[in-house]
Amino acid sequence: MKNATLRQLKVFETVARHLSFSRAAEELHLTQPAVSTQVKTLQGHVGLVLFEQLGKRVYLTPAGEELLRYSRLIIQQFDEAEEALTQFKSVEGGRLNVAVISAGDYFFPRLLVEFARRHAGVTLNLAVHNREKLLGEIAGNMTDLAIMVRPPHDMDTVNEAFAPHPYVIVAAADHPYAKRKKIPLATIKRERFVVREKGSDTWNSMEESFGRHIADLNIAMEIKSTETIKQAVIAGMGISFLSAHTISLELQAGSLVVLDVQGFPMMLNWYVVYRNGKRLPPVAEAFRTFLMSDGAALIQKFTGYVPQA
Repeated sequence: MKNATLRQLKVFETVARHLSFSRAAEELHLTQPAVSTQVKTLQGHVGLVLFEQLGKRVYLTPAGEELLRYSRLIIQQFDEAEEALTQFKSVEGGRLNVAVISAGDYFFPRLLVEFARRHAGVTLNLAVHNREKLLGEIAGNMTDLAIMVRPPHDMDTVNEAFAPHPYVIVAAADHPYAKRKKIPLATIKRERFVVREKGSDTWNSMEESFGRHIADLNIAMEIKSTETIKQAVIAGMGISFLSAHTISLELQAGSLVVLDVQGFPMMLNWYVVYRNGKRLPPVAEAFRTFLMSDGAALIQKFTGYVPQA
């Protein structure tokens, strides 16, 4: 049996399905003698008779019935394997594995939908992580592409900036500084801040933005959820440092305002990151190209935020 081929099993399955060598030959576009030869060779490998003919009719033997069951399972496995490997041959039918930091989940699904609209048949697999988890995904080769603000400096990765990522100081709409222009940093430092937890990407961006002044901030509360921070600010518990791409709905609703603070917005970038030397599947390469060419314009369109000059 170990010398049997997939072709022989397919010919056998076709004969067994029709219980006719001639109809099997017609379906397979083979001659009837060629079909008979394939079945005879398979029987030799198996060491058992698979068909018997009584009068003009062909029947499966008990051994043939048993082999038919396994043949169909084997053929199905090969078909599934071929279908699964299609994703590595072309964009259409491919599976895109991409991970993004939490700030990206405010717009990134819409980027994926637009990409899928342009490439029919693509399957999308999106994961949203904090920075530490995202770095683990890259190190463990568990995602094809990672979307983040701060590319790792201690990993062998390719880091390509594809869109600006502004950070701003936000306050409740009725905050005393809501309409004030060119607010000095010294004034802002005295305000109560509600911020993301230390080690988060937003906190790291805030550290970079305020530099040595970070220790002077009046930090009233650390919260792990951007949504909760926004609600705390709206309620008047303080102001906050947030990604401009996370506040579009609140700005439209008028529940939050961006304060006009000197030196802000702080402009960083969104990066697409992947392991150096990694062979990107065609669908991942197509998505990388999509981000590089259209990512910035689409993010601005989806978030509606345009930094003020």
